[in-house]
Amino acid sequence: MDFFANHILTVVLFTPLVGAILMLFIPREAELAHRIGGNIFGVLGFLVSIPLVRWWNSGAGKFSFEENVSWIPSIGARYHLGMDGISLLLVMLTTFLGMIAILSSWSAIHTRVKEYYILLLLLQTGMIGVFVSLDFFLFYVFWEVMLVPMYFLIGVWGSDRRLYAAIKFFLYTLAGSVVMLLAILALYFYAPVAPGATRTFDVPTLLAAAQTFSDPLKVWLFWGFFFAFAIKVPMFPFHTWLPDAHTEAPTAGSVVLAGVLLKMGTYGFLRFSLPLLPVDPVLRSRIIQVVIVLSLVAIVYGALVCLMQKDMKRLIAYSSVSHLGFCTLGIFALTPNGLAGSVIQQINHGISTGALFLIVGVLYERRHTRMISDFGGLATPMPNFAAIYLIISLSSLGMPLLNGFIGEFTILQGAFQVSKAWAAWGVLGVILGAAYLLWLYQRVMFGPVTLPVNEHLPDLNLRELATLVPLVFIAFWIGIYPKPFFAIIEKPVENIVRQVNPNFYPAQQAKLPPSAVARAMAEAK
Repeated sequence: MDFFANHILTVVLFTPLVGAILMLFIPREAELAHRIGGNIFGVLGFLVSIPLVRWWNSGAGKFSFEENVSWIPSIGARYHLGMDGISLLLVMLTTFLGMIAILSSWSAIHTRVKEYYILLLLLQTGMIGVFVSLDFFLFYVFWEVMLVPMYFLIGVWGSDRRLYAAIKFFLYTLAGSVVMLLAILALYFYAPVAPGATRTFDVPTLLAAAQTFSDPLKVWLFWGFFFAFAIKVPMFPFHTWLPDAHTEAPTAGSVVLAGVLLKMGTYGFLRFSLPLLPVDPVLRSRIIQVVIVLSLVAIVYGALVCLMQKDMKRLIAYSSVSHLGFCTLGIFALTPNGLAGSVIQQINHGISTGALFLIVGVLYERRHTRMISDFGGLATPMPNFAAIYLIISLSSLGMPLLNGFIGEFTILQGAFQVSKAWAAWGVLGVILGAAYLLWLYQRVMFGPVTLPVNEHLPDLNLRELATLVPLVFIAFWIGIYPKPFFAIIEKPVENIVRQVNPNFYPAQQAKLPPSAVARAMAEAK
């Protein structure tokens, strides 16, 4: 028990990998054993992560559950794990959606079942590793490890154009990774080192050292990391790999890709890019304006393209471009509300869009088509499906009392504090989001049953309800009572804003009543 408590992050990180290794010894012909084993370790991976929430101490230092031991001393690489509130929410999202994705694959995968579940579990370890690594070398290893299983999941179990989509995904991500590697090496070699000391890849140490760099060097480092993270998000105009990868991937691959993998880019912005912003206000303002413009273009462009799609999966894929544009808008507004709203919206996007891909997967298993024109009037034969689909659609478009509203409202509030124009363009994205989601729902679910083959489609079974109902529950939870989620990320968001936008808090304090300012100063003393 002491080992579990002292090495909880290692246990959470490698539980899926242990499952993948054990499944190597099960004969390929025993497909049922692989399905059961995959689901057992999917559930186990989530269960061992629950103590992270129970033992979480928001008042602790910057990082909790730290593990820091020597790994490759000759180059200064260490096995350094740790998490703050942002990492905690993203790790819980990863373990939860991983469990859901594995369960959704029970009847969808019929070939190479053994390899499929092994790759899903390996992917789980890679994603968790990215969120808990506090060593750049270790972070890069997990960043690259994640790429391989996703490539095979798309390329082997995808749809008709799966090889094209897999290669495109691999090349885009690899291009970003190589540029990020150069930025990491620049940080490593430019960081000052005491005489006789070994250089280090330690993330807090190198980011602290980067504050002493010249602004031109910080600009180059910022764009080096930005390129990798912008491809992963993906931001406009680096988004073209996403619709193909989403459309061709199996349902579980789409759920994990939308729910978790895209968040690795926004997490990178929060953890690595913001501390590398230059001090010079002119340089900083130019960088912020470029990123904000790209974010606003993504919000509006992604929503407009959704209105033109004929394939349900491709429509939902483009909606991710629009929704992640909100996340990057909140991050680079550099206000507490913007950053907090961005993190919450990342969780919301994982829940809502993951559920939308599961919904498309349910229809695909029954009809083996994703074309919108092949459906219509499904609310008649599938009433339970229609109810859940409606709730998830309203969640995704930002209806009050559901999770999407909380994230979008907080981001727009944070953006409005900086620029009314930013918030106005963001609101346009919300309106367009409601348009394409409601129009999709109307065409698929309402009206008469247009095709005889759809008249007797079976409603959701117990396994499908088990994958969708928990997501509906979380959508209502965050929408009605988001306080626990905001409390978890309050400290790390405040730390980031104080570091990258230190003038914000004095400006906010000046707006308080004189008595409140005096009381705050007295408490500080």
